[in-house]
Amino acid sequence: MDDPKVPAEPGRLPECAEADALTKRREEIEKSLRKKFKKDIMAPFVQAVNRYALIEEGDRIAVCISGGKDSMLMALCFRELKRRNKIPFDVVYLTMDPGYSAKTRAMIEENAALLGIPLTIFTTHIFDAVYEIEESPCYLCARMRRGHLYKAAQDMGCNKIALGHHFDDVIETTLLSILYSGQVQTMMPKLPSDNFAGMELIRPLYLVREDDIVHFRDYNGLTFSRCACRFTEGRPDDPRTRSATGDSVSRRIYVKHLIEDLKKENPYVEANLFRSMENIHLNAVLGYKDKEKVYHSFLDTYGRSPDSAKGTVSDEDSAASGTDAG
Repeated sequence: MDDPKVPAEPGRLPECAEADALTKRREEIEKSLRKKFKKDIMAPFVQAVNRYALIEEGDRIAVCISGGKDSMLMALCFRELKRRNKIPFDVVYLTMDPGYSAKTRAMIEENAALLGIPLTIFTTHIFDAVYEIEESPCYLCARMRRGHLYKAAQDMGCNKIALGHHFDDVIETTLLSILYSGQVQTMMPKLPSDNFAGMELIRPLYLVREDDIVHFRDYNGLTFSRCACRFTEGRPDDPRTRSATGDSVSRRIYVKHLIEDLKKENPYVEANLFRSMENIHLNAVLGYKDKEKVYHSFLDTYGRSPDSAKGTVSDEDSAASGTDAG
């Protein structure tokens, strides 16, 4: 006699139906990225890849996934780019657990399963290591996390790591640098590693707006982890949540609100902040540092003959060309 069928638990689908439902939802999310969000997400993603030469033939890239909305979306964009198969490159999806709670770890794994992202997860104890640090634990934590990611990626045969910083991160970092560090510098789209030979960091979401990432998340009914750090979770004003450059969680939030306020008067503020880092006139600054960090003053070339200053633009020419308009 056949065994009697065991009814499914209330509220649960049978295993096959549950898998089918998961696959269908994943396909709907992928379709939204190709269709509805093609202009606002995939197009600027591809634009950044091309404009800044972020991906080259033969690359093996570790897509670093923290579990937040930005890195999860970045993983989907990479998978879509691989599907198009216009650039031959390899990709791995790498997650470091620096000491997450069981709840946060489970959320990351569940979202990866939903989105079909094959994670490679490795564990460190960075949160424990920096918890008792009084000065700039966030800065130290970020440096340690990046070092571990570089090492893990290199061990997996990768030559690049991809991080999920987006357009808003870039302009906020630019303003934070000016207001709190007295420096004009920004978050770069790619950087060579100082400590891991042959390794490079890339930021493919460089031109993607945060509002569009939030829209994608909410449209698809997704829930991602936020910063699970013991310092910042629920305590953005903790005086220890400050980097070596003075950037704290509360300061970044302040700058974000400041930009929103400025947009009310000038809707082009965000674009102008971004473009300002592409339009620096060296003959109109008091000084600058070169890549070797050697300081150069405007007095070094002041008063030279026109021939020796060939290629520079005078203040009068600059004003006449309307460069002040951004």
